[in-house]
Amino acid sequence: MDHDFWLSRWHANQIGFHEAEANARLVAHFDALALGPGGRIFVPLCGKTRDIAWFLSKGHAVTGVELSALAIAQLFEDLGAAPTITNAGPMRRYSAANLDVFVGDLFDLTQDMTGPVDAVYDRGALVALPAAMRTRYAAHVTRITQSAPQLVICLEYDQTLMDGPPFSIDPHELRRLYGGQYRQTLLGSGRATGRLSHLVAQESAWLLR
Repeated sequence: MDHDFWLSRWHANQIGFHEAEANARLVAHFDALALGPGGRIFVPLCGKTRDIAWFLSKGHAVTGVELSALAIAQLFEDLGAAPTITNAGPMRRYSAANLDVFVGDLFDLTQDMTGPVDAVYDRGALVALPAAMRTRYAAHVTRITQSAPQLVICLEYDQTLMDGPPFSIDPHELRRLYGGQYRQTLLGSGRATGRLSHLVAQESAWLLR
């Protein structure tokens, strides 16, 4: 992952991937995770996603990880919460009620740091990573969450028409990355809108369990 690329995107406010509301496929398919009350959800490369506010409104706890401190400052500002900031190894931990976000390199995050996780929600992480990094990413997330079930939002389009990110992740790629640990179930799909509206792109929600 090119740290400078993502940090510069945040500083230039070039964040077309950010959605103003909770992701529609999350709202439609979240119940497939079958979480109990107060379940903790891990959100990798979370940015300032409004999905976190949605989880909190449903009474769940969230652990996130994000490279950009600016993104997380904006996240807490949007939530109207003043974080407590502490050191956590090579990372910084931003905490408020039911919310912990680690700022730094995802691969520095450990299971001891996250604590128990009941589910993973991945809308913006897998699609942000080039092919060469995905195997390491999938193995790392699976390990630190102890194979917790995942709700993964993927995009599929002709990659020759646009350089990622976001990258196209088809079912074969998802199976290659997670097939050894998870059974995959397609929950729903439809035409992608927003930043990919100029392409014939599909957005799909997958349950990994």
